[in-house]
Amino acid sequence: MATGQLFSRNTQALFYNYKQLPIQRMLDFDFLCGRETPSVAGIINPGAEGFQKLFFGQEEIAIPVHSSIEAACSAHPTADVFINFASFRSAAASSMSALKQPTIRVIAIIAEGVPESDTKQLIAYARANNKVVIGPATVGGIQAGAFKIGDTAGTIDNIIQCKLYRPGCVGFVSKSGGMSNELYNTIARVTDGIYEGIAIGGDVFPGSTLSDHILRFNNIPQVKMMVVLGELGGRDEYSLVEALKQGKVQKPVVAWVSGTCARLFKSEVQFGHAGAKSGGELESAQAKNQALREAGAVVPTSYEAFEGAIKETFEKLAEEGKITPVPEVTPPPIPEDLNSAIKSGKVRAPTHIISTISDDRGEEPCYAGVPMSTIVEKGFGVGDVISLLWFKRSLPRYCTQFIEICIMLCADHGPCVSGAHNTIVTARAGKDLVSSLVSGLLTIGPRFGGAIDDAARYFKDAYDRGLSPYEFVESMKKKGIRVPGIGHRIKRGDNRDKRVELLQQYAHTHFPSVKYMEYAVQVETYTLSKANNLVLNVDGAIGSLFLDLLAGSGMFSKQEIDEIVEIGYLNGLFVLARSIGLIGHTFDQKRLKQPLYRHPWEDVLYTK
Repeated sequence: MATGQLFSRNTQALFYNYKQLPIQRMLDFDFLCGRETPSVAGIINPGAEGFQKLFFGQEEIAIPVHSSIEAACSAHPTADVFINFASFRSAAASSMSALKQPTIRVIAIIAEGVPESDTKQLIAYARANNKVVIGPATVGGIQAGAFKIGDTAGTIDNIIQCKLYRPGCVGFVSKSGGMSNELYNTIARVTDGIYEGIAIGGDVFPGSTLSDHILRFNNIPQVKMMVVLGELGGRDEYSLVEALKQGKVQKPVVAWVSGTCARLFKSEVQFGHAGAKSGGELESAQAKNQALREAGAVVPTSYEAFEGAIKETFEKLAEEGKITPVPEVTPPPIPEDLNSAIKSGKVRAPTHIISTISDDRGEEPCYAGVPMSTIVEKGFGVGDVISLLWFKRSLPRYCTQFIEICIMLCADHGPCVSGAHNTIVTARAGKDLVSSLVSGLLTIGPRFGGAIDDAARYFKDAYDRGLSPYEFVESMKKKGIRVPGIGHRIKRGDNRDKRVELLQQYAHTHFPSVKYMEYAVQVETYTLSKANNLVLNVDGAIGSLFLDLLAGSGMFSKQEIDEIVEIGYLNGLFVLARSIGLIGHTFDQKRLKQPLYRHPWEDVLYTK
C-alpha cells in the first residue's frame, strides 16, 4: 500500500468503459482547478478506437479511444490511475489486467456486486505489488485543487460550495460515497476544507481500508487533521483502533461510526452497503465508536455533534499555530453546455436544418403531420407516402394510384439500357449493392430517363403560351433543341410503347382534365409526319400527365406547379422507380455468380 500522496495536479488517468458525464465532470474539475493538462489521458472502450470529443473549459478537445488496456497503457505511459466503470460482471478481470500493467499505480473500481473471491484476488495482487485499489462499490476519491475520480463530489456547484477547487488541510476517508459529499460540505463550513478525500466503498472486502488511508494522510505534511466516517458491520475500524493505540498516527483523528440506530430494530438490519450489517456486538456502531474513543480519536456523542467536533479540533490546531491560513481564490466559471442553457432559457440558438415533411420527436414518426399508425391503419400505399413526403399533402386516390402505376411501369427496361448495364458491370466487379445501384443511377440524365421534367417544362410553356404544335416544334428546331418526351430508338408510329398507352387509358378514365396530354399527342401527330420514330415516349407521357394531375386536382397553385417542375420532382419518380430494377439486376448478377465483365474487343472500333 502506498505510504503517501496518491494524486497531484499532474496526475492523469485512463478511463475504462466510456461514460460521457463522469469524464466531462473530471475535465470541468480540472479547468476549475486551473490545471494545464486534462486529467483524462485516454479512454478504453473494448473493440473501439478513435477519439471522443469533450470540453476542457471552452476548448473542445479530442481524447484518444483505445481498444485494449495494453494499448492505452503503451500510448500513455505517464497515466498511472485506472478508473474502471465496467459492470460487476467484467470489473474484476479488467481491473486485474490493469494492475498487471507496470504503469498503473492506482485503480478505482466503481461497480457494486463484484464477487468477493475476485475482490480478494485483486487485493492480494495489489498489496504484493505495492499498488492501491479504491473500491469496489466506490464513487472514488479527490485531491482538492488537483485531481478527482469520476463523479466524486457530484456537481460543479457542490464542488464550489465545498471549496474543493483548492486544497485545505483535512484528510477524509469514508466507506460511503454519498456521505462523502455530505461531509465535504460539512468540513468546508467549519475548516479550511479538504486536502484529500477517499470513499473506500461499501462492499464487505474493500480494496483499501480506512486505516490504510489514515496512515497515508499521517505521512502527508499538508494534512493536519483527519476525519473518518465508518459504519456498522465488519471490523475495518478496528485496524484504525490498533494503529492509534500503537502510536502510528500522530495527527488528530475525528471519527464517527454510523448505524447506532440499528439497536432500535428487533431483528438484524441490512443497510444500503453490502458490508453495512452488524454481525455481533463488536461490529455494532456503538462498540466501534467506543473503541475509537478509547484509542484516542475524537468521537462525538452523536452524528449531529460530528460537525462541532471537527470544528473544535480544527480551531485548536489553528490556535496552536499548526495550520497556515489558506488564501481564498475565485475559481473560473465553467462554461454551460449549450443544451442545458437552452433548456433553462438562458440562450437562443439557431437551428441548422429545417424540415417540413416529417417529425420523429413524438411517440411515433409523422409524415407531413400524419402519424405512422394512421398510415398503416388506413391502408395507405407507396403513392400515398410519396404524396405526403414529396407534396406535403394527401392527394386523392386516383393521383396516388397514378404515381404507383408510373413506378411500376418505369421500374425496369431490360439489361441493355445504360443504367442497367452500368449496374450489371459494377455488380460483376464484386462491388456492394449501394455501389452497384449508384453506378446505374448516375447515368440518369437528359439522354436516359431524365427527360420527364424537361418534357413537362416545355409542354407546359408551349401550351400556356398558346403555341400550335407546329410553332412549338419548329421553334425548338431553330434553337437546336430536341423536343423532350418525343422520340424512341425502338418504338414507331405503328408500334407504340405499351406503357404510354396504359398511362393514357388510366388518365382518360380517372383524370378530370387531360389538356396537357392531349397537347402532347397533337405534338406527336406533327412529329410523326416528319419521322416514324418521333413518337410520344414514356418520359413525355408521364411529364404531360403529371401536369394534368397537378392542375386537375385543384390542390396546387400555378406557382407550386411551376416550382415542382423546376425542382425536379418528376425525374424523382423515374429515379425511385428505376432503383427497383437496378437493385434487381444487382441481386440477379450476385445470385448467378457472374464473373468480372470485360467488353469484347470485337465490339470496339480501334482507329486513329
